[in-house]
Amino acid sequence: MNIEQYVNQLGEQARTAATVLATTATDQKDRALANLIAGLKAGSNKILAANDLDLVAAKEQDLSAAMIDRLRLTPERIDDLCQSVRDVTALADPVGDITGMTLRPNGLQVGKMRIPLGVVAFIYESRPNVTVDGAILCLKSGNAVILRGGKEALRSNQAIWRVLQDGLATAGLPADAVGLVETTDRSAIDALITA
Repeated sequence: MNIEQYVNQLGEQARTAATVLATTATDQKDRALANLIAGLKAGSNKILAANDLDLVAAKEQDLSAAMIDRLRLTPERIDDLCQSVRDVTALADPVGDITGMTLRPNGLQVGKMRIPLGVVAFIYESRPNVTVDGAILCLKSGNAVILRGGKEALRSNQAIWRVLQDGLATAGLPADAVGLVETTDRSAIDALITA
């Protein structure tokens, strides 16, 4: 399969999942987020092992100390990720929120209702914590997401992504609501933007 076909397949899977997420109740989204916390804790050894491989490769590529620090996960940083998930869970569900209501002279009320966008493409550098941040914000707002992190964090992102998918599936939501571009080929970014 070529890169364009691969990215389009991710997009189709995300689009199908997005139709489910758009009407998912808050409590079900919050269950998925709680599952993510449990998965991050239970899978922390696998996540840290994958991150160790990314760190070894980063040092071999002679990346800067600052870049390596952004890439590094620790048990404390995984705890911080869990806290981020708790913080997003505690937020009000934005879907269906109505703002800016005005009364027209003819008696018609007009306002703005927040609805999900559908599928969000999330492209970011080699910070595995952003894999969680992007996914949880999109999930809470009823959107599917396709994540494309930096190549230096691929193994870490894959380990976290598996936890995300398990958490969604356990909550009865489509695992494809969070997709991950698993190739480091830069043409995938072009294909993602085009899609």
